[in-house]
Amino acid sequence: MIKKWTFYIAILFSVTYLSSGFKPFRIQDHQWSQTQIEAGAYSFPSQEKDDYVLQNIPFTGKYFIAFKEALAFKESQGKYHKVNTLGYLGKYQFGTETLKTIGIHDSLTFLNSPKLQEKAFVALLAKNKWELRDEIKQYSGKIIGGIKITESGLLAAAHLGGVGSVKKFLCSNGARKCKDDYGTSVRSYMKMFGGYETSAIIADANAKAK
Repeated sequence: MIKKWTFYIAILFSVTYLSSGFKPFRIQDHQWSQTQIEAGAYSFPSQEKDDYVLQNIPFTGKYFIAFKEALAFKESQGKYHKVNTLGYLGKYQFGTETLKTIGIHDSLTFLNSPKLQEKAFVALLAKNKWELRDEIKQYSGKIIGGIKITESGLLAAAHLGGVGSVKKFLCSNGARKCKDDYGTSVRSYMKMFGGYETSAIIADANAKAK
């Protein structure tokens, strides 16, 4: 009988010892990059690069790919064939007049070409970066309207409301509440898409999508 109890106690001790070596997974232990969207929050993968060592999942963090995919998700949920009620086209929701400024005059071809849409997005960023070059230099790192100004935030806001709206917001020290036709403000885009890596985009006044 004593041997039997000794056996059970030994098993209980072993289980307790082994269990103490494991910690429960808590989502709050992991940092997440969240982009607020109208229906809630869209969570990107962990920003801790070490979390990806043993997984076949790309680490995006604040890299350019994360910037463009986050903006695309906000604009169209990443759908290349999306046309909204105002006639804006594609994954990044371009207007036909904006497309003309980067050399695209056939909207149907544009809508059916994911490759052309990606090129158009980069071309417009390059063009907007040129037009906002002075503002990027002057305001980056400053707090305007309660928002820390960054290059990526300015470029995202320019994509939403145009370069003119961004300049008005900055020149008014955040007092001008510039919004698009759906009521989304350039301020919200500056906040939502601030701090991403966009330095690889070369400012070009004559950028075209080819």
